[in-house]
Amino acid sequence: MSDDGYHPFIPNPPNAKIAGPTARAHAEARTASPRAKELFGNWERMFNEPFRGITTGGSVIPDLYAPQPEGAPTLAMIESVNAMLAMMSPEQKKASCFPAGSSQWRHWQNTELYVEHYGLRLDEIAEPLRDAVLAVLRASMSPHGYELSRDVMKLNRFLGDIVHGPAVMGEWSYIFCLCGQPSATEPWGWQLFGHHLVLNCFVLGTQMVLTPAFWGAEPNYADRGPFKGIRLFQDEERAGLKLMRAFTPEQQKRAIVAHSMMGGDLPEGRRHFADNLHLGGAFHDNRVVPYEGLKGDALSAMQQRDLMDLVDKYLAVLPDGPRRARIADVERHLPDTHFCWIGGFSETSPFYYRVQSPVTFIEFDHHAGVFLTNPEPAKFHVHTIVRTPNGNDYGFDLLRQHYRSSPHHQQAQQQQQAHHHGDGHHHHGHGPHRHDGPHEHKHDHHHGDGNHHHDHDD
Repeated sequence: MSDDGYHPFIPNPPNAKIAGPTARAHAEARTASPRAKELFGNWERMFNEPFRGITTGGSVIPDLYAPQPEGAPTLAMIESVNAMLAMMSPEQKKASCFPAGSSQWRHWQNTELYVEHYGLRLDEIAEPLRDAVLAVLRASMSPHGYELSRDVMKLNRFLGDIVHGPAVMGEWSYIFCLCGQPSATEPWGWQLFGHHLVLNCFVLGTQMVLTPAFWGAEPNYADRGPFKGIRLFQDEERAGLKLMRAFTPEQQKRAIVAHSMMGGDLPEGRRHFADNLHLGGAFHDNRVVPYEGLKGDALSAMQQRDLMDLVDKYLAVLPDGPRRARIADVERHLPDTHFCWIGGFSETSPFYYRVQSPVTFIEFDHHAGVFLTNPEPAKFHVHTIVRTPNGNDYGFDLLRQHYRSSPHHQQAQQQQQAHHHGDGHHHHGHGPHRHDGPHEHKHDHHHGDGNHHHDHDD
C-alpha cells in the first residue's frame, strides 16, 4: 500500500473516533470503556514497579554508562529554561516542576487522551510562555530534532482537522514538565509528551540523554491546509530498506522474525492492539526483550556502515557533541548489535524493524489505522521509538552514579521529594503516585518477561 493512500481511510463524521467536543470530554468518554480500564490498570501496575530499564534477560549489564563531558549545549539550555521559569506563575511552577529523580519522568504516554492533571499544557497557556517552552526544545536538540518534533505537532493538528477533532488533537496538545533545577553541574531535565510525540531530556554537566523518545504521525504527510508539504520518516524508512536489501538472502532469512505483520507466521501474542509491534512503548521501562535477528559481527564492513547510517537517522535529533558520543557508544558495541525485521521489503510493503544492542534500542513500525480506518498496517502511519537500555533511560543510571558519589545529594533529594509531593494533588488521575527514582532502583530486581503487558492506544 502506497504512503500516498490515506484518503480512502478518512472516516465520515459519524464514524470518527472523536468521542467529545473537548480534549477532556473525549478522554472521559474513551476511558470509560473496559479495554481502556484494563489498559490504565496495566499502566499503573507497570509504573509502580521499581525502575530497572529495558534488558534482554532481566538483568542489567553493569558499567555501560559513565558521567563524562560530551559537549551538550547546557548553558544555552539553562538560559532558555530560566527565561521560561521567569514567565511562569507560582501555580504553574507547582503543577509542572518536579525533583530531578522523580518517578514522574516515567509517567509519559503517547495517546491523544488528556487525562493528566499536572504539567504545562501548551494549548492552555499564553503564547509567549508557549514560545518559551519551544525555545527550551530548540536549545536542547539539533535543528533537525527540533524541526521533526514541531512537524509531528503540526501533523497532529492535520490529523485532528481531517477526522473532525481539532480540539482533541491539535498542534499544542502537549504537556511540559521540568525535573530538577537547571544547573551546569547538578542533574536536571525536562519532558514533553502527547499524541505521537514524547521527549525525555536529562542533563548532567555537558552530558545528556534524550530517551525514551517517540515520534509518530498518522498520516505522515500533509497534502493540503496550512501544513501542506510536511512529510516525515522517509529517511528512517529508506535507510531500513537499504540495509535489509544489502543483506545476502541467507542474512535476510536470519534477520526476518516474521513475514506477516498481522497473523500468518507472526508469533502468537507478538502484536498488541494498541502498540502494534512496538515493544518499547509507554510504561514498558522494565520490559525484557531478547535479541532477535542478525548480529553485527555477521555483517560485512559495508553492511556495518549501512547499519550505522540507519542508527544515525535517529541520533541526528541530538546536538553535535552528544550525537557523536552516542555514535561512539553504538560503534563500540557494534559486534553485539542486532537487527531484526517483520514484514516485506518491497517498495509498497509495510514493515517493522528493531536495532538493539547493550546501549541502544530503536524501533520503526508501520501501523494500522487508529483515527483513520485502514484495518492493516500502512506506510502512511508511522511510529518510531528510541530508548537507552540497561538502566539509562531518563539518564537514571547516570543519576544513580551521581547520587552514589555525592551522598549529600541523596539526602537532599529525599527531603525535597517528601516536601514537594506532600499533597499529591496535581498528579495523574489513574493511580497512586510513587517515588522510586534512580537512587532507589535495584539492578537485581526481576519483573518477569513482560510478555503479558499491555499498553496504550495510539
